[in-house]
Amino acid sequence: MINWLHHIPILIVAVPLISAPICVLFTFGGKRKAAWLWTLLISWFAFLCSIYLLDQVLDNGEISYHLGSWKPPLGIEYRIDLINAFVLLIVSGISALAVPFGRLVVDKEIEPDRQILFYTTYLLCLTGLLGVTITGDAFNIFVFLEISSLSSYVLIAMGVRSDRRALTAAYNYLILGTVGATFFVIGLGFLYMVTGTLNIMDLSDRLTHLADNKAVHAGYAFIIIGLALKVALFPMHVWLPNSYTYAPSLISIFLAATATKVSIYVLLRFLFTVFGFSFDFIPLTLTFIFLPLAIIAIFFGSVGAIYQTNIKRLFAYSSVAQIGYIVIGIALSNTIGLTAAILHIFNHALIKGAIFMAAGCLIFRVGKLTTDTIRGLGKEMPWTFAALVLAGLSLIGVPTTVGFISKWYLLLGIMENGWWPIIPLIVIGSLLAVIYMWKIIEAAYFFQAPHDRAPVKEVPLELLIPLWILVGCNFYFGIQTDLTITIAKKAATILLGNSP
Repeated sequence: MINWLHHIPILIVAVPLISAPICVLFTFGGKRKAAWLWTLLISWFAFLCSIYLLDQVLDNGEISYHLGSWKPPLGIEYRIDLINAFVLLIVSGISALAVPFGRLVVDKEIEPDRQILFYTTYLLCLTGLLGVTITGDAFNIFVFLEISSLSSYVLIAMGVRSDRRALTAAYNYLILGTVGATFFVIGLGFLYMVTGTLNIMDLSDRLTHLADNKAVHAGYAFIIIGLALKVALFPMHVWLPNSYTYAPSLISIFLAATATKVSIYVLLRFLFTVFGFSFDFIPLTLTFIFLPLAIIAIFFGSVGAIYQTNIKRLFAYSSVAQIGYIVIGIALSNTIGLTAAILHIFNHALIKGAIFMAAGCLIFRVGKLTTDTIRGLGKEMPWTFAALVLAGLSLIGVPTTVGFISKWYLLLGIMENGWWPIIPLIVIGSLLAVIYMWKIIEAAYFFQAPHDRAPVKEVPLELLIPLWILVGCNFYFGIQTDLTITIAKKAATILLGNSP
């Protein structure tokens, strides 16, 4: 008898992948609701699988699954430890809430004859992100990155019904995403040329003795630049604002909460697992390149957000700033700093998932989402705006929210390294978040609604329930922090295991 639980590491990727072409079959009957329900079931299947894998890793340690019974490095390995089990939970959990939220908004924003294709492409995007996270093979990371990226381009372009600029946004993302992927695969080519392997753990072992090899140095440079593009680290962030702004609401929610987080995970994996601190230039890269760029990202993203009138674009620029906080944690290269980075990967997913969900609710009722169109909506859509304000408090980092926990650990990591001048910069960044959140609050609660606008109703419960679940998570995990902090600390320790 087959032990299906043993095969969960492959099923979490294979089932969404196989489900995508099955979803296409609904086209013949024009069954849009069936396609949505199918996508919902697959998302929840992936979520339950990720919970199981995280529980197993917490109880029994890391899992190594060999595809086709071929042992690595000859065969492909799926390897699950605390950090990627945590990221799997983020990706699948966000999807499990975004899809039920998305039925009504997809009906409104996507042409009926394209909705089944939309859900098919969404499943491919989900497959790619899950595959990137779980695979222990470097080339497979590239393959799954491209699956998620190519499907993301299509999904963003489907926002053309609401705004034709979605096509330009998708095209720009396509160009820059392709450049990033090309750099990444060239880097892998250099490493393979020298080591003869693409298994991540095997690469780590073999590179230990190749610290002075010029081809390895070149491979490192190509990989880091390629991943920095995927992460949207300043100044390689230019694809992100338009992509989040003009994508359909469901895709803005999903990508804002997951895509850059998965890329950050890959960056962490290569920096600390593949290369480790056997390379002297890695601490130099983190201190003299990543750290300054992260600080600039915080201020550029926050100031850029202040000057935006489009609400989705405002929060897109905010994401650039939040990526800066995560990268500072990585640059610290100590246990507390990495704990902060991993915490913020999780916490920022909850924050931005809730914020873009609230934005989706507003678009559902008023269409164009600007500081002018939301005037007076605080009274007409009290539940939606209450959720947006509470998620905004988490973004700022108010105590009892997940945003506060991330920044607190980041400050502790900075103090441990003795980088005291950075502390006021973190505080100023949070104050800038207060400014752009206040713009929204002021427009919604303190300005009168336009006289020519018809009364606006609150959105249905089908949209409010997933939104408030995410808002609740922002406060629950901000108060009950034992689980997330424990996982983040253990994951940080694992990543630093290669350091002397």
